[in-house]
Formats: sequence, C-alpha cells, structure tokens
Amino acid sequence: MRRRPTLLLLAALVPALLAGCTAGPSQRPAVVENDEPAASTQASANQAVPLPELTEPKSSSVQWSDCDQQTRARLDPPEVPGTLKFSCADVLSVLDAPDLPGRAQTHIALLKAGDGPIPLVVLNDVDGEPGTLYAAHLAATLPASVLQRFSLIGMDRRGTGDSDAVACVPSDVRGQLFSQDPATTDVDTVLDAGRKAGQQCAIELGSTQQAIDAWRTAGDLDEVRDQLGVPKLNAIARGEASTVLTAYTNRFSSRVGRFVLDGIPDPSPDPATVLGDLASAQQTALDAFGKATGIDATAEVTALLSQVRAAPPQLSDDVPFGPGVALNAVLTGLATKARWPELAQAIQAARGGNPTQLAKFVAPMLNGSPLAPSRLDGALATLCNDTSTRMPADQIGTLTDKLRGQSPLFGGLATQRLSWCAPWPGPMDAMPSLAASGLPPILVASTAVDPVTPGTGTSRAVGQMSSAVEVSWQGAGHGAMSSPCVGEAVRAFLVDGKVPTNGTLCPA
Repeated sequence: MRRRPTLLLLAALVPALLAGCTAGPSQRPAVVENDEPAASTQASANQAVPLPELTEPKSSSVQWSDCDQQTRARLDPPEVPGTLKFSCADVLSVLDAPDLPGRAQTHIALLKAGDGPIPLVVLNDVDGEPGTLYAAHLAATLPASVLQRFSLIGMDRRGTGDSDAVACVPSDVRGQLFSQDPATTDVDTVLDAGRKAGQQCAIELGSTQQAIDAWRTAGDLDEVRDQLGVPKLNAIARGEASTVLTAYTNRFSSRVGRFVLDGIPDPSPDPATVLGDLASAQQTALDAFGKATGIDATAEVTALLSQVRAAPPQLSDDVPFGPGVALNAVLTGLATKARWPELAQAIQAARGGNPTQLAKFVAPMLNGSPLAPSRLDGALATLCNDTSTRMPADQIGTLTDKLRGQSPLFGGLATQRLSWCAPWPGPMDAMPSLAASGLPPILVASTAVDPVTPGTGTSRAVGQMSSAVEVSWQGAGHGAMSSPCVGEAVRAFLVDGKVPTNGTLCPA
C-alpha cells in the first residue's frame, strides 16, 4: 500500500467540429454586478494568442511506481479496463502558509493513467472523489486517441486524498454539518457545528489552515508541471476545480497550455442569484432523473424526507439518517448520471426502511479513516478559504426562506455552506480574476442541467473570460465529458489543436 504522507516542514516545524453538434448564438448572458447588467463579452474577441503546440517532457524528475492493484481496490465504481495501467508518485510543493518559513513543504499525490507521451493533469471538485481516482475513471471513458497522445496525471489537491489530507473535523460534527433539515427555519444548529469545525481545525492546523485554497493549489500545479518536465501545463478540471486553473492563468499565464474546464462555479457576486439558480438546477436534475428512471422523483424524495424526519434511522453512533443527510445523498447521486439506476433503487430501499444503499452516496463525506480520509474536511477548508462571503444568521435565515419559496425541496438546503463557512476566517488573498488577458483559447464545457455547477453560472463565467470558447451540452448530470459530442470536441481540441466554434451546442 502507498504510504500516506503527512505535512513535511523542512527546516521548520513542521473544422468544424462534430456530428450532432451545432453552433448556437455566441452572445453571452449579461453578468449581474451590483444589480446592473454588465456588457457581455464575446469570448472569441481576444484570441490573438494561438493554442500552444504540444511538447513532450524533458528531464522529468517524477519517480513513478506501480500502484495498479492498490488503485483498483480504491475505485468506486470499480469498472476500469484491465488494459489501463496505473502508476503513482509524490512530489513536494511549497506550503506557502502564513507565519511559516518559505521552505515549508507539503506532499502532493499523483496518479498516472495510460502511457501517452504528453502529461495531461486532471483535477476534480474538492468535495468529489480525489483527482487521482477521478483521473482513473476519466481515462476509462475518453476516446482512445486521447490516451495515445496523453497520459492522464490525476492530482489530489492539497489537503485531500493522499496529499496530506486534512482531518480536523470530529465525526459527530460532520454529521451535524450535514443534518440541517431543508424544512427548518432554524440555522443556529448548523452554525454552531460550523463554529466547532472551524475551532477544531484552527487548533489542529494552526498556520496551515488558510493555506488550503485554490491560489496555492495553482502553485502546486506549477511545481508538478516543472517536475514533469514540460514548459506548459495541459490540464482538465471539473466543476469547482476550474477555480484552480483560473488561479493558474492569473499566476502563470505564460505557462498555460491546453486547458479544458468542465463547468465553472457561478461568478455572480449575489448569493441569492447563485444559490437560487443552484436550487433550480437541482430540482430540474431531479425531474430529469425521475423521467429517466420512470418514478415520480419529487414525490418519492419528499415522502422519504417526511418519513426519516418522523423516525430517523441511525447510521452510526454519531450520525442519524435524517432529512438533511438523505437529501445530500440524493444530490450526490444526481451528479453522476451513470449511477441514476442505482440511485432509484436506493431511494426505493430507503422508502422501505433500509437507508444503507442511499447512505453510501454520502458516506465518503461523513466517514474518515487513515486510508480513506473524509472528503468533508479538506473541502470545508478549501471552500471556506476560497470565498469571502460571510453572512450573519439572520441574513442566512432570510435568504433560506426566500429560496425555499422558490424551490420547496432544495431551496432550504442551498444555503447550507453559508452556515458552514460563517465562522471561518476570511481568505488571505482575493479570488483570481476570470478576465486574465494574453491567454490562448480555453475550452469550457457547460451542462444545461448540472446540479453542482449549473449551466447558467458556467455561461456567466465564460462571459467574463477573454479567451474562452463554450461548448454547451443540453444534458443532465455534473460535467459534460460523458457526452460523446463534448468528448469529440475535447479530443479535437487536445489532440488536433482544433478550437471549437464558440457557442457550439451538443444535444442531450
């Protein structure tokens, strides 16, 4: 088994595109700023910088070792072709924490999938499966020509997976963070859990607490690029991980290679807009799930929440399977369309009194062990460090009531992470700008019915980017890479250097 590294503090303490795709309007939606619509930006207007040529590595210093068997044991779902082989490595990166010497370092875990000559780094949402495992799953779905040209390099973001994972939130507090009933008007309980989590993480992490963010993860990326021996970084990021590549374009613009962003968090400064669109997208995803699986999904989930509200089963000594946990589990299942049949069976089983199958969807966030750390702890640190939004309890309550009126099922849960982050220290640095200039074309894929990074928010982000070209998938689920149409656009962009027409539409 691979060694789980701990924080290492050196010298210190510690042509045209595709069949089935059409070019739609290139005019981007206006971005709401201070209640006034900003002038939209044509993503193709400033593409003076050409797409960089692909360059094979020279003098790579990464020491790879076989980890095929260990990786397959960690994959869930496990379906990955036996012909695909995996190697693992660790690299050291500067920790860049306040009040610590400049030589303080942290381990970053990597996984290589495939044998293509050019490295393509892969990042995932910080609260999703670690980048190493996501890369393994992604490698199994990409066109063969991509793996002939590239090897996928999955990276566990700092504080997650095998990259010195953060483990500072007590298990009972994790349960409290997830247990907010979407029907309640009281946010004090989850705010109190947020305070406990923040206080415990401050004690255990010290100065490193605020070093777990997208800005510093971009620094890790550049260290990985350097050790891989390539002059420019080629990368794919899904969902919230796009903020890391955005930070990279701000910090290392001359080293940007071929970037694919599969969904982007909504950049609107208004929480009501962002969270309202999120709750709406989640309901639309639930409707699509119900249509695909032949059940009245809204009725079934509403009945399930009432059922466990009246008599919540106990998942463990610390976590009851109440309505908050149940709805979070459903949302996790909605994100992966390939798991919709499994989710339908799990909901029916829970309605029959057995929540075990449904609880598995949210177990990686709630449960933690030395070999499989909870995804919540690193996600909490990263997400709270990456947002400056801090709202008092009364404002969170008012916004929750408003969103619940707009979306009865999901509106009450959409504000949950505002409560998580309210007690957390503010970020040390301003978030990176989407409007970085002098960049080559960046391919952005949006998904119309994405319950994590809704297509409306991704399009708002594209409208602020100087060199982005958008391919819009009209399907459902988190991320568009499962669409053959989007997959071909990505293949042509990465392998052939063909930039798609901005506004290309891919059917569901």
